[in-house]
Amino acid sequence: MDFYTRLVSGLIFPAQERLKGHRSPHIRKQMEASQYWPPAQLEAFRARRLRDFLTRAGQQVPYYQKLFADLVFDPATVTGTHDLQRLPFLDKATIRSNTEALKSHQAIGLSRFNTGGSSGEPLIFFIGKERVSHDVAAKWRATRWWGVDIGDPEIVVWGSPIELSSQDRRRQWRDALLRSTLLPAFEMSPAKVDDFIARIRARRPRMLFGYPSALAHIAQHAAQTGMRLDTLGIRVAFVTSERLYPYQREAIERAFGCPVANGYGGRDAGFIAHECPHGGMHLTHEDIIVEIVDGAGKVLPPGQRGEIVVTHLATGDFPFIRYRTDDIGILDDQPCTCGRTLPLLKSIEGRSTDFIVAKNGTVMHGLSLIYIVRDLPGIRQFKIIQESLDHTRILLSTDADFDAACIAKITADARARLGDSVRVEVELVDAIPAEASGKYRYVVSRVATDTPGP
Repeated sequence: MDFYTRLVSGLIFPAQERLKGHRSPHIRKQMEASQYWPPAQLEAFRARRLRDFLTRAGQQVPYYQKLFADLVFDPATVTGTHDLQRLPFLDKATIRSNTEALKSHQAIGLSRFNTGGSSGEPLIFFIGKERVSHDVAAKWRATRWWGVDIGDPEIVVWGSPIELSSQDRRRQWRDALLRSTLLPAFEMSPAKVDDFIARIRARRPRMLFGYPSALAHIAQHAAQTGMRLDTLGIRVAFVTSERLYPYQREAIERAFGCPVANGYGGRDAGFIAHECPHGGMHLTHEDIIVEIVDGAGKVLPPGQRGEIVVTHLATGDFPFIRYRTDDIGILDDQPCTCGRTLPLLKSIEGRSTDFIVAKNGTVMHGLSLIYIVRDLPGIRQFKIIQESLDHTRILLSTDADFDAACIAKITADARARLGDSVRVEVELVDAIPAEASGKYRYVVSRVATDTPGP
């Protein structure tokens, strides 16, 4: 760590956080101690926080005041995280119907946020300074696992309108001070990617941060054009906000000459988990209670696949209690070799709409169709849309190397997986745009599933 990074991490950034009313430097230091606590100590800590959190919600939040009264639920009786099962789930429809009632009477300075609406309808919710402080601290802790810190030069390849719309002069000065450069991920044309590569080579960042699809696209373009990026001294590429596919990890690591650190979370659910250098996907266990549930809402043990449900203990101003993420995952019951006692996510398998359902009802990973098209010559971009059990569309953006004769093979291979009677349409398009959030979705299924199978 050079002198300037120590100055930013130890003085400039903490001062900025204090001016904002955030406690993230103090919380990060606490988290760096608690990540090694014995499991019993950590669980006792979580039980106390949960009891206090639910008590606060029952006293200050109209929605939960009524809910607890209707259920005759007394937060003072909570002895552990298992007591959450006495409460119903919170889903996006409930938040939309009760947005004002979910605000604490004592909340001050709430910030309005929304999800990108990739499932069809954005979710509007509110975040207070307490939650921001904890989420920043959790991300900061995970960053330091990889030997980099706030103040190290970084390139951020991002597409969220929230970040991009905030690039006023004050934000530009702040980013310059922190040595952070933002590259907008909305447009990924060859000319734009050439410019991105030139800026990365000139900047020589210590770390990258971005969508897996965006960094993989840059990596693949660099490989195709013979532009070396593995000699720049990049230590780690942090990816988040989309499912990370194995071939993307391989492409990024090969092109940039650094490991990939996967992160899992969202604006709504918080910073849920992050990968350490030993490969463990550690939960932010101090702040977030993660449950895995089946299609009937039953909590499943580690090792079984189901929907990820979260309770964020730093959301007192706008509580997220048993919030259904629509994501699919598996908890692990084995410790990580890194020595941290934070439990692990064994697998994060994307959103429920990222799974494909065959005509006979078999549920498959989206990779079952992705593998059909991703390695074919001449395919620059693709997207698979399952409209119904009887109809699937495959969008392809191609270049001069693409052989139109491959269309018949793509169709046949897709029908072999989906069912002989399924109508598979391959459509050649000029480009495939990103979602409104800037994310890129390779697979979208409009066929409802409960819990995906193996």
